[in-house]
Amino acid sequence: MFLKPKNRKALSAVLTTLIILVASVVLGTGVVLFGTSLFQTNSQSSGLDVQGVHVWVNATKGMTTTYAWGAAEIRNSGDKILSVDQINVRGSQIPYNNWYVDSDPTRVTATNFQSQLNYTGTETGNPPTDPGMMNTYIMPGSYLIPAACPTGTNFAINESATTGQPINCFSQQSGPISLKPGDKVIAYFQVPNGVLSTVDAGSNSNVAIYAGSVGAPQSVTIQAVS
Repeated sequence: MFLKPKNRKALSAVLTTLIILVASVVLGTGVVLFGTSLFQTNSQSSGLDVQGVHVWVNATKGMTTTYAWGAAEIRNSGDKILSVDQINVRGSQIPYNNWYVDSDPTRVTATNFQSQLNYTGTETGNPPTDPGMMNTYIMPGSYLIPAACPTGTNFAINESATTGQPINCFSQQSGPISLKPGDKVIAYFQVPNGVLSTVDAGSNSNVAIYAGSVGAPQSVTIQAVS
């Protein structure tokens, strides 16, 4: 005696194939969207523009000490906060307390930011009040830090050489420079003794400014100044 087989409910082969196909498309689309989002985040989130880089080398009258300074205009061109944490000259890292920065947007105007950064000489008086410090320079015959500069200003410079732009006021730093997206700073930095000498004038040197892993070295001609 044969038993009557029971009907079993099952998905048809066509429906199973359709489900697998839809799942594959959804999964593939998700992977593509995630990869695109990750690429856009990584490629657009960080950017550091460095321009107007200078390096100057000077010697005292007795040629016993060489004073070297650099300057640069730095802008956060990305879309997240950056911290400028390294300035290197010829492979030597400049300590933070050798950085002098103006980050005030009312003084770091578009005109000042695009200006040719000025070397104003260094203090080498007899005796010098602050040997090697960059001189304040506002206009011919005026070397006093203006009252408009905040307390703690070490030197001030009229970068645009006009009366129509604010004076830049530079203060010593003690750590990295934090920049929000679009922020700009003008930075001067004193190169430690021994890194450069007067014989380096006219030669090229690498200057690298970094915010974490963002940044790149630039080749700069060292200028001889007096």
